[in-house]
Amino acid sequence: MTAARVLALLELLQAAPGLTGPDLAARLEVDERTVRRYAVRLSELGVPVQAERGRHGGYRLLPGYKLPPLMLTDDEATAVVLGLLAGRRTGLAVGEAATESALAKIQRVLPRPLRERVDAVSETLGHTASAAPKVSTPKAGPLLALADATRRRVTARLAYRSWRGDASERDLDPYGIVFHSGRWYVAGLDHGSGEIRTFRVDRVASAAHTERGFLVPDGFDPVAHVVGALSAVPYRHEVRVLLETTLEEAAVRIPASTATLAETSGGVLLVTRAERLDGMAQMLAGLGWPFAVITPAGLRDEVRALAARLVAFADVTPP
Repeated sequence: MTAARVLALLELLQAAPGLTGPDLAARLEVDERTVRRYAVRLSELGVPVQAERGRHGGYRLLPGYKLPPLMLTDDEATAVVLGLLAGRRTGLAVGEAATESALAKIQRVLPRPLRERVDAVSETLGHTASAAPKVSTPKAGPLLALADATRRRVTARLAYRSWRGDASERDLDPYGIVFHSGRWYVAGLDHGSGEIRTFRVDRVASAAHTERGFLVPDGFDPVAHVVGALSAVPYRHEVRVLLETTLEEAAVRIPASTATLAETSGGVLLVTRAERLDGMAQMLAGLGWPFAVITPAGLRDEVRALAARLVAFADVTPP
């Protein structure tokens, strides 16, 4: 019983560092003196436990200490494996082979019955959404450094590679990190251009902190900025259409990543860019709302052509 409670204390310190003596005593169903004895026992076993007094004190493992093999319940181990599988499918992962190696290590140490049940889930699970396209994932080092600089609000110095392959070094005030459509992005003030820009995290070779702090502009939304910046990437056609609906209804049906919506006296103004106008005509028809094409004129021709095709299909008699 004592050994089990000592291990339970270790698990509590892993999951919730900083718990006070009374908190730990209540969870372990012992008194505070016994908690102190268990902490000493862990230290004797080579697990350094730090006890801090005062209002914000508590028990915790020494910073940087790497624990021996993790103790996971069946539910926790299943959650980790399924989370890794989901990250591999959606692109929410780091490193080219990190997910595969982590899965292999965890599955290797799972008890055989649990490993077989988890494998059964991964092999039989169906998905309603298609898998993210194969894209380059960021390295853990630059991603973690950018996240830390974002939280601490200090300028980061990046070694960056453009889509052309040109290498550069730049200082960035990272306002936020965004995962969108299978890719990682960081948005912030680029000191070189003096503008708020969006950068792909997988193109960051390295990131280091500086000691210069910064303030995030009031009301800045990293997600909205990244989505807006990506939607502004030039395509062949700029499309402006007036929809006869409300802004609330339009926002439900039309993702912010595909178009900009604005309420006007005549309806909702949709502004977007498209590579093919025939596809845009099909999208507008699928919404089911009356609309008026403002620009380009070629979109009106595609709407007429689509309408003619639909009329022809309606007149076809099945064999």
